[in-house]
Amino acid sequence: MINTFITLIYFVLILGIIILVHEFGHFIWAKKFGVFVHEFALGMGPKIFSKKKGETVYSIRAIPIGGFCAMAGEDGEETDEKGKKIPRNRKFFAKPIWQRFLILFFGAGNNFILAFLFLFFVGLFGGAQIMDPVIGGVTKDYPVAIAGIEAGDKILEVNGHKTPTIDDVQLYITLNKVGSNLDLKIKDSEGNIKDYSIKPIKVEKDGVEGYYYGLEFKAEYEEGFLAAIRFSFEKAGAILRQMVIVLGNLFTGGVSVNNLSGPVGIYTVVDDAKGYGVLTLLQLTALLSINVGFLNLIPFPAFDGGRIFLLLVEKIKGKPIKAETENLINTVGFILIIILAIYITGNDIFKLIFK
Repeated sequence: MINTFITLIYFVLILGIIILVHEFGHFIWAKKFGVFVHEFALGMGPKIFSKKKGETVYSIRAIPIGGFCAMAGEDGEETDEKGKKIPRNRKFFAKPIWQRFLILFFGAGNNFILAFLFLFFVGLFGGAQIMDPVIGGVTKDYPVAIAGIEAGDKILEVNGHKTPTIDDVQLYITLNKVGSNLDLKIKDSEGNIKDYSIKPIKVEKDGVEGYYYGLEFKAEYEEGFLAAIRFSFEKAGAILRQMVIVLGNLFTGGVSVNNLSGPVGIYTVVDDAKGYGVLTLLQLTALLSINVGFLNLIPFPAFDGGRIFLLLVEKIKGKPIKAETENLINTVGFILIIILAIYITGNDIFKLIFK
């Protein structure tokens, strides 16, 4: 019971920080460009705390998932709390396209900045992982060792895909069809480059059969300010590439929607991670923050990316899209997102119960 409560606290804190930073990105740029902000809220549902400062109400709401920055001109509101009409030039839609773009983009932009900072702290205080795709070891008598690949060799490509970091290598190996050959481009310690096609062998371990190539990866670390900065960029870049690749595989069938996780799945990951200390939780928060930022920039209705796409359409047409049309598009998108969220959450609960 105590363990569940502690996990819940971490879960709420992590999501709260990610959402707060995201919405603050919208908020600060809206304020900078003079947009009237009705409310800046953390959480959803009924208010449990609110305080008005200036023209904006700052609130915490009962459901600790989500949040919003309610700007004038987004949903047809024409007056403030006192019924006073809000000037047209203070409404979101009246601002130049470039200002609206920055307001919309910096929700995700702030998530990327947060992730970079957290990864920097992880690298600075816990050691910066060396991200080079170097093989840590090979298992004797397994296919990789038999092929002549050795520890210290560098993996340049997996199945024709370039692998600038060890994370890229592990992702493409994970995505490789079970039991199929793994095509590797290897650079050995002498600088020679050679192609290999490795067929896995079926091995039973702890009563479970699986396919193995015999590759081993060992995390190595270095210390220092510059190393931490390099790690931050390389790790964040690898996570972003993974998001793009996984999204592409969702559409091609390489990854099933059943592999996606929602709040329940994230709760489970937080429960597993909390035992490894603060730095692990910081790295998890960075990962989730990049995920939130990336997903919000997908050009899908109701996401920031969808609204940015409509700005592009407006720029091309030379005139704004009708508010009714934009609201309809965003409403349909929101409904589809809710349906997907319900499905993913149900799947998470099923996996949690029967794992």
